[in-house]
Amino acid sequence: MHQAHIEKNSNSQISKKAPMYRSPRQIRRDNRLLFSRPRRSNVFALILGVLIGGVLVASTLFFDEMQLEALDAIGIAPTVTPFASQHATWGADFYAVGDIEEAAREFELAVNQQPENVSYLYEYGSILITLVDLDVLDDSGIAEASQIGDRIIELAPDDPRGYALKSRTMMWGDPASAITVALTGLEADAEFAPLHGVLAVAYANIGRFQEGLIRGELAVRLDPMNADVHRNYSIPLIYVGRATEAIEQLETAVSINPNLTAPYFELAAQYRAIDFPEMAVSIYWRILDIDPENERAYLRLCETYSSVGQFQEAQGYCETALDININYGSAYRELGRMQYNRRNYEGAIASFETCVGLGAEDIECYYLRGLAHYFLAQCDQAWNVLNQALNRVEEGSIRDNVLIGMENVTVNCPAYRGRQLPTPIPPTPIPPTPIGGF
Repeated sequence: MHQAHIEKNSNSQISKKAPMYRSPRQIRRDNRLLFSRPRRSNVFALILGVLIGGVLVASTLFFDEMQLEALDAIGIAPTVTPFASQHATWGADFYAVGDIEEAAREFELAVNQQPENVSYLYEYGSILITLVDLDVLDDSGIAEASQIGDRIIELAPDDPRGYALKSRTMMWGDPASAITVALTGLEADAEFAPLHGVLAVAYANIGRFQEGLIRGELAVRLDPMNADVHRNYSIPLIYVGRATEAIEQLETAVSINPNLTAPYFELAAQYRAIDFPEMAVSIYWRILDIDPENERAYLRLCETYSSVGQFQEAQGYCETALDININYGSAYRELGRMQYNRRNYEGAIASFETCVGLGAEDIECYYLRGLAHYFLAQCDQAWNVLNQALNRVEEGSIRDNVLIGMENVTVNCPAYRGRQLPTPIPPTPIPPTPIGGF
């Protein structure tokens, strides 16, 4: 705030005249007038003038503020709109403490005010992808982030961030195209770590594991304080079974941003993969310390306890997940699986049907439901549901279980004796499954 300084310079000169003869009485009168106190009325007038002048100056300088305060006092003051930079600062603060949804709202406001600011666009697009990782957004978040990546490339074709964002939205669903986009971005900046991180994942997803490992190692070397590149490097390590090194990368990612829950899920999955469920359970509880209403953490607790045969305790965690989100299809899958294992086939069928009705794609909701119908001697339902499962199956062992169930139907159900087993529809090709999922 600038401060004005007002200075007065007196340049007037006092003219000198010849001295005049004065009588003693005159001299005494003049001395009395010269050195006597001013009259009280003159002092009051001077003070009043200064006060009035001060009020006028203050009213002029602070008119806008005074007007806003007056309007606010009667409830009609206009809302002050923060600058885009303020929204971006708030967004970064929310992200740092793990409130990703609020961070997204603030960056969206920043982008709305400055739609051509590449920095705001990049951060907003990155946060949208994070919300998809957290199951807060569906694939529409990926589509929007992809469009933002295109927008950045259009605005700043020599900026690597647009290519990094665009390729990041493709590294799982279309890894070959992600590689093309990322390599184009490296022409703008060969040392932009997020691009190498994307390549680590994309190369691993097309089976070029060695190239993925090289890119991942380079990414963390270029930007060791970037949590995302440590997560990216963990992917090729997981694919090739180097779980201990993958855990190290994920633990580094967690230490860099301890309030972001997505890396915790990946870290816990690796501990489960090396048969260390106790550590996985402690990590899920850490997630719940950060986000007490995280239904996925409760589901993973349910799955972990179920995997070691503690079905009763596991069921409680699944039910808690459903208390938080009654439409959580995968929680119905796991609840149904435990009911099936405990031979509660009616309850399992109900849970699996709810799972399918909510649009979940979990294969257990099909093939275990078909087997449950078979054990209840509901032959028509068993045959139909197992056929649906056979057309969805993507894993050899599950396919074998489905075919065994269908064969049992043809043996033990009179209406289906001698029925030819169907040939399953070849599944859509998918990338190789990492050793130890999330």
